[in-house]
Amino acid sequence: MPDGYVVAAVYLVLINIVAACLTVWDKRRAQKNGWRVRERTLLLVAILGGSPAMYGVMKKIRHKTKHKKFMIGLPVIFFLQVALGVWAGLMGFWPL
Repeated sequence: MPDGYVVAAVYLVLINIVAACLTVWDKRRAQKNGWRVRERTLLLVAILGGSPAMYGVMKKIRHKTKHKKFMIGLPVIFFLQVALGVWAGLMGFWPL
């Protein structure tokens, strides 16, 4: 496997772990009325590649499931990321 694929795979695993941890942490802080993770931080982590894990964890622990920004936004972000990856591959920027 080319080095670029390994780096991309490791990055995606790590960013999804970060996304899942931030989501769980925000849920726990919400239950304890403590300091929360900003929504823009959660969305930034999703845009950086953590949208699949964040969406799955939010559904699993029922966190922010009434916020359309997350329940619609995260799948849209993921779809756009996949579409961008396919486009980049077809254009020769990234091997498919």
